[in-house]
Amino acid sequence: MQAHTIDQVIELLADIIETEIAENSKLAFFPILYKKVTEAVKEGIEKQEFDDNVRMEKLDVVFANRYLEAYTQFKSGGKCSYCWEVAFDQRFKFWPLTLQHLLLGINAHINLDLGIAAAEVSGSEIENLKTDFYKINELLSSMVEGVQKDINRISPIIGLLDKIAGKLDERLVDFSIQIARDGAWTYALQYANASEKERKALTSDRDQSIAWLGRDIAQPGLLLSAIAKLVKVFEVKSVQKISSALSS
Repeated sequence: MQAHTIDQVIELLADIIETEIAENSKLAFFPILYKKVTEAVKEGIEKQEFDDNVRMEKLDVVFANRYLEAYTQFKSGGKCSYCWEVAFDQRFKFWPLTLQHLLLGINAHINLDLGIAAAEVSGSEIENLKTDFYKINELLSSMVEGVQKDINRISPIIGLLDKIAGKLDERLVDFSIQIARDGAWTYALQYANASEKERKALTSDRDQSIAWLGRDIAQPGLLLSAIAKLVKVFEVKSVQKISSALSS
């Protein structure tokens, strides 16, 4: 399952969403968000909003193919990246919140995949990509509020906390995305300037580190776990209903 154009990325994501909803799997949630982001990138390319729009489509496709490859490997019983395995392993588990499923996908895709994709697309000229690299993350950050509204509809407790905290939760998520972005850019520079042997070691170390972070997202400390379980009690449980809300 590999794409060659941004339109194919969108089509394949739609296929994954349909498949996972049919299987009553929570792996439908992340590709719904990812499809929205990809559609926003496509619109930006059509409006010539990037420094190099041809390169941006190539980056989008190479980036997406890492997720598509990991997904295909996992579904076929093969071995995927550890950080993606952590995310995929939650597909039928009861307790992770919808928000946790989204963050698990974001964690693996930005913290591991984005840096590798950027380095593969740009090579030794990676510094020229920095502006467009950051624009991808700005698009993701700009969609946080819309996703938050969707989550509020399926998680009323989060909606209540949102009213109490104002925009605090959006700022916290946006801040975490910024941290991931900066870490991904640093990793992209390291990967681009490394030998093939060094790249394997870098990827292995990074994958293990991001998998550890993913496990922390899936199963946070006692206090956060208790809060998450309270939220989960009142959250919509139907994969189809949640997917419908996220897709709106």
